[in-house]
Amino acid sequence: MSFDPAEHPHQRFDPLSGRWCLVSPHRAKRPWLGQRDEPNVDAPLAYDPDCYLCAGNARTSGHVNPAYEGCFVFDNDFPALLEDTPAPTEIDPLFQISSARGTTRVICYSSDHSKTLAELDTGQISGIIDTWRDEATALGERYRYVQIFENKGAQMGCSNPHPHGQVWATDFLPDAIVTECQTQSDWLNVHGEPMLLQLAAREAGGPRVIVESEHWLAIVPWWAQWPFETLLLPRFAVGRLPDLTPAQQHDLAQVLKELTVRYDNLFETSFPYSFGWHGAPTDGDAHAGFQLHAHFYPPLLRSASVRKFMVGYEMLAEAQRDLTPEQAAEKLRAVSPIHYREGA
Repeated sequence: MSFDPAEHPHQRFDPLSGRWCLVSPHRAKRPWLGQRDEPNVDAPLAYDPDCYLCAGNARTSGHVNPAYEGCFVFDNDFPALLEDTPAPTEIDPLFQISSARGTTRVICYSSDHSKTLAELDTGQISGIIDTWRDEATALGERYRYVQIFENKGAQMGCSNPHPHGQVWATDFLPDAIVTECQTQSDWLNVHGEPMLLQLAAREAGGPRVIVESEHWLAIVPWWAQWPFETLLLPRFAVGRLPDLTPAQQHDLAQVLKELTVRYDNLFETSFPYSFGWHGAPTDGDAHAGFQLHAHFYPPLLRSASVRKFMVGYEMLAEAQRDLTPEQAAEKLRAVSPIHYREGA
């Protein structure tokens, strides 16, 4: 019997995180009797008088949102970080502690309560990228790291359906970024080329590609852990969002539009995910080899009502998936790039 990665269990290595993932494609044939989360089929409202993110509405803090139309940014009313946290005075090698200082902000993408990233036009998405770049620039002058991200959908813990994301700036480097700095630096030292730039070149036109443009590439990575996880890569050397040229940003807006539309079209639902940018830290070090990139982590597995849970073996041993990355990419490529709700 010869090995077939589409049929036989195997492990795949992620050189970016330094972790392995168990792939069990034969398990995709098993029946499903687990949890089903029914999709919300209610027609979304363009304005919700009870939404604290809609234009003109009051937030729980008492602040009133302006009559904005494009992006609106404000300091989070319930911040996870504070700028003036005092430093701990006791040091214990077993129970280590360190102060955490920072700023957290909310970015409303649009005044239209009903429109997700997938349903905005490329001009509006380009405006969101402008805001990401502005926030990364301003906060990067004050903090060591700036994390831009979005939690979309109740399944990913989003507490408000209004289209929005967040930006957290910290005086420390988060664990995931420390790891990615190290793995990309090590790769550059050994191979003489940035890891993710080499990955983009080798994946172009391949079976894991979902969207491909002049400047960008969206793939289901070889080492993906979530069923329809994707990695958004520049096809050029760049470390941070503010370093993009106008042409690269325009192209990025189109790729983000198509990728998120394909997500929605896969199961004809507003596809939940956690998405975020990883850029080089702004701590003054060179961070040679670090390539800007974005991760999409969506939980859906078989349909709009069946999700993947990272439990059991995943929590206690290592990540595991049934659908192969190649199969997942094929499913996303097969759907239309035109949103299923257009003309509905």
